[in-house]
Amino acid sequence: QVHLEESGGGSVQAGGSLSLSCVASVSSGTIFSISIMGWYRQTPGKQRELVATMDRRGRTNYLDSVKGRFTISRDNAKNTASLQMNDLKPEDTAIYRCNAIRAATEEGWSDYEGRGTQITVPS
Repeated sequence: QVHLEESGGGSVQAGGSLSLSCVASVSSGTIFSISIMGWYRQTPGKQRELVATMDRRGRTNYLDSVKGRFTISRDNAKNTASLQMNDLKPEDTAIYRCNAIRAATEEGWSDYEGRGTQITVPS
């Protein structure tokens, strides 16, 4: 069972910046690899949406509305991912959850999601 620990949420004025971090770990055993790491977000009453992902080769995928403002990075060896968010807007307000997609451990392959961290940008 892979555990994802997120940090870095909070509240910031429009135009400000925040950085999110995610660490994937297991209580016993080894994470051999994680195919894709990334962030999804959700607001009450709205569908969950992909914000940014990065595969092991460094290929990225971004939500159109965050392109040019958000930057995802990851460290494959450390099983960590980060999301730098600049020029934040009120519509970015949501719970952001780290995802590890196709994580390989001794138990096989599976997908995991963190508990989430709140980002608030007051209008």
